[in-house]
Amino acid sequence: MARMHSRRRGSSGSDRPTATEPPEWSEVDEAAIEERVVELAEAGHDPSVIGLKLRDEGVQGVPVPDVKLATGKKVTEILEEHGASDDLPEDLRNLMERAVGLREHMERNPGDAQNKRALQNTESKIRRLVDYYRGDELDESFTYEYDEAKELLE
Repeated sequence: MARMHSRRRGSSGSDRPTATEPPEWSEVDEAAIEERVVELAEAGHDPSVIGLKLRDEGVQGVPVPDVKLATGKKVTEILEEHGASDDLPEDLRNLMERAVGLREHMERNPGDAQNKRALQNTESKIRRLVDYYRGDELDESFTYEYDEAKELLE
């Protein structure tokens, strides 16, 4: 399938192995995993980074290959239970940060046509994601505006 904003094809990747239970070598207590997830979230890490840290560093020296297999819950579900979740979904926040950076660049460099196009594409992706999340994770009245995005990210 082609990428969203270019004529190139997407890169193919390998599929995750279909496992129904965690491996024997990674037997870590569910409570310890949840505690570590909350600790990493309070340190300011995003859910994707938390998953990488648990995979690489582990809990008490034992790596956790898949949080959902080990605990039965996703990282974001654990964060919601403990009240450590973010007000915006991670992918939407990252796109908003990129759009704010591009807008600031455009204010300094008004003749930069490539970044103007990149800003248009990024804001298009943001609007599409807002439509997807509206009602579930965002308010019904939420719309993307540059000024509001800048305030939300501060």
